[in-house]
Amino acid sequence: MSPVRASAERPRGSVAQLRGLYAITPDEPDTDVLVRKVRLALAGGARIVQYRNKSAAAALRHDQGAALLALCRKQGVPLIVNDDLELAEALDADGLHLGRDDVSVEQARLRLGMSKMLGASCYDQLGLALAARRASADYVAFGSAFPSATKPSAVRAPLSLYGEARARLACPIVAIGGITTANARSLIAAGADAIAVLSALFDAPAVEQRARGFADMFEVHDFEKRSSV
Repeated sequence: MSPVRASAERPRGSVAQLRGLYAITPDEPDTDVLVRKVRLALAGGARIVQYRNKSAAAALRHDQGAALLALCRKQGVPLIVNDDLELAEALDADGLHLGRDDVSVEQARLRLGMSKMLGASCYDQLGLALAARRASADYVAFGSAFPSATKPSAVRAPLSLYGEARARLACPIVAIGGITTANARSLIAAGADAIAVLSALFDAPAVEQRARGFADMFEVHDFEKRSSV
């Protein structure tokens, strides 16, 4: 069966960066602290940043999103907004990540236009990923890959799902949930293009070094793959 492709062609520059560490921000009320941590993650090799804050008021979310967007633009790294279409529009962010209970991919695409990156959480279901891709999602995310402190009740996505998705989907595949430096390699080997990390990255005593540890795993994997050809 042929891989599912998006329904329309559009600029793909930022999507091409979806290889490596995908940093998801913590619920940090202090904007200066948040920006400092994200700056360290970028210095360590994060390729994309998702602004996610489930507890802040709208005004703080806007201020934090704007500060992170300015930082990411300087670094040439896309900033994705989690769940909030209105905030993504207001900031002119680089994209939006959608969950099962959010606005649909189709509606988001109509609102944001063809140049913005859209991602979709697909949990443990390949069918959701196929549907999201047909609806013009640029990438799909499966998880929880491992037990997660952020979402302890989340469904688990088996390692085999990443390989199956790789065979069926012509788009980047993101692994999320419970990822640490001890288990990330198994996801990369299974077919994940990117690993989305929150706690294991931003709770680390040295964020830049932790980010580099995750980023280096992809460089090693890609080098070993080339060497084996």
